Amino acid sequence: MIVCVCRRVSDREIARHARAGMDFDDIQFELGVATQCGQCEGCARDIVSQCRPLQPMAALSKAGDVPQAQA
Repeated sequence: MIVCVCRRVSDREIARHARAGMDFDDIQFELGVATQCGQCEGCARDIVSQCRPLQPMAALSKAGDVPQAQA
């Protein structure tokens, strides 16, 4: 689906860049999305937030593991 009609940028292009770790500002600079009329900015930001790589999570310990004290 074309998200930005002015620059002819698709949701797939935005998602691919977001999955590569780029934030909205980087994608906007790279693809030109939301730089003309701005009507697509909300939709483009939603796609970026949905495709953003997961944040690192704390390691989970197994049941019965005893955490070791940090020296």
